[in-house]
Amino acid sequence: MELFRTKSEVMLFRRSVRDSKRSLGLVPTMGALHQGHLELVGRALSENQVVLVTIFVNPTQFNNPEDLEKYPRSLEADLDKLRAVSDSLFVFAPEISEMYQDQVVSRPYDFDGLDAVMEGAHRPGHFDGVGTIVEALLSLILPDRAYFGEKDYQQLQIIRKLAQMRRIPVEIVPCPIVREADGLAMSSRNALLPPSLRDKAPFIHNCLQLTQSLFGTKSVPKIEQTIQEAFAGEPDFDLEYFQIAEAATLKPARRKEAEKQYRAFVAARLGGVRLIDNIALN
Repeated sequence: MELFRTKSEVMLFRRSVRDSKRSLGLVPTMGALHQGHLELVGRALSENQVVLVTIFVNPTQFNNPEDLEKYPRSLEADLDKLRAVSDSLFVFAPEISEMYQDQVVSRPYDFDGLDAVMEGAHRPGHFDGVGTIVEALLSLILPDRAYFGEKDYQQLQIIRKLAQMRRIPVEIVPCPIVREADGLAMSSRNALLPPSLRDKAPFIHNCLQLTQSLFGTKSVPKIEQTIQEAFAGEPDFDLEYFQIAEAATLKPARRKEAEKQYRAFVAARLGGVRLIDNIALN
């Protein structure tokens, strides 16, 4: 496994891959790798001749400085996990100064409203930061395919839009949510959960499953009221939002239309740790 720390190293690597006419897969991460990330890496390895994993905690997508400071960082442990998957991987783990020089700011984007709801509404500037770093990585690496998990489904839709807007010739590959045995969506933030509250975390997925079961028979407002009341009965949780939305546009659903696909989205804090999840409804 080879580790790059500079953009110039990545450019030489990219040129070598292109010259040899090998396909290149990209798995962008913020580190603190778990099995969900490793599933993305495994998929990339199965579909490409060369795979590059990026590990970079992007400061511009954190609207809360405390959240950025607390975000887990474990580069050596991450590299060990990647070696266990394949010793043929390449890794790019730059410093902030390498990606942003002396201007740690994000670019403004117009994502046609995809960024105005849910995460965008609760985390101002978040998706400008995501767009800035993802555009920088895609433009630098020029992969054939880039792999993103559906746990961050809103982010996935925005990255698809970004690639289209900027005409970046990359296939954005969505990958299913990977869950713990009790249903909790795997996330780097799970490691921050207080042990005394970890057993309560699957409540989020349970609510999504309840939403899925009610979707065929109950109205959207009735389902949303049911879930909000369920969270109100769990004082350890602080619900930020629960939203049923159109899967393609992320517009909040008011009533169900037969030809459209829908997903339910939730964000809540448990013991001060912010957790998100979503589920397909039809």
